Amino acid sequence: MNTSEWRLYVRMIVKDKVLYMLMIPGLLYYLIYKYVPMYGVIIAFQKYSLGKGIMGSAWVGLEHFRNFFTTHNAWLLIRNTLLLNAYELLIVFPAPIVLALLLNELRHVLFKRLVQTVSYLPHFISTVVIAGMLVNFLSPSTGIVNHLLMRFGIEPIFFMAEPQWFRTIYIGSELWQKVGWESILYLAAISGINPALYEAAKIDGAGRWQQVQHITLQGMIPVMVVLFMIKIGNIMEIGVQKVILLYNPLIYETADVINSFVYRRGLIQADFSFATAVGLFQSVIGLVLVVFFNRMAKKYTETSLW
Repeated sequence: MNTSEWRLYVRMIVKDKVLYMLMIPGLLYYLIYKYVPMYGVIIAFQKYSLGKGIMGSAWVGLEHFRNFFTTHNAWLLIRNTLLLNAYELLIVFPAPIVLALLLNELRHVLFKRLVQTVSYLPHFISTVVIAGMLVNFLSPSTGIVNHLLMRFGIEPIFFMAEPQWFRTIYIGSELWQKVGWESILYLAAISGINPALYEAAKIDGAGRWQQVQHITLQGMIPVMVVLFMIKIGNIMEIGVQKVILLYNPLIYETADVINSFVYRRGLIQADFSFATAVGLFQSVIGLVLVVFFNRMAKKYTETSLW
């Protein structure tokens, strides 16, 4: 970069100095809480001791990674994590898109606002409260769900003790909690579409479905691609708080995921090095997937993360 380019660059910064100042809190947050702690990743390759600290702990290389993949339930944990995320991508991810499209077609303003408000509310309910509601609603003795089943002559089901029900319960609660809130981004994308495109489509004889298909959905694609790649980056992770609140040893077969295993091994058993190694494995897989899908998005669409 030559001198004239530097001067132009400095002038641009000075001109927009207020905007750059607004960026400082966000940059400091990520620097302090995201990048500086990455120094602690070193303990994934050590037999970490609180007394000796990071620099004094013994180096063990890839031992913790080998230990994880040789545990009897490592592939069960990976399978459960991938399945829950796959179901979330297939069911929860498209739902806000559909809701945004339906809300955009509503012409009754008051009813539209009512639907938006009702669909947003679950997002603001604590995960602990939602887990408590699920446990109470699905109780075999006092739960409203089993009371309804008994009215139809069906025997009560102990939902929280039968492994085959966990994924349905988890994905259903995620759908209820996220569909309204995540539709906001898609509604914002729709509002940014030029109304003249719809007018031109009407003149050309396009119906409502054709307008949705060729204008509305096309305008939502950039947001859809970005959110999809973010979710792909987290495919080896899962909302561990809800899992821990809902699971128990009876349903580990389908409910135990990598993060819940790390919680038990790292925090309860205080095996910090092992937990860090597993967390690093998840992060590396997520990074590889994001880079890959970003290249695919850049190749086949006009949208990418970088």
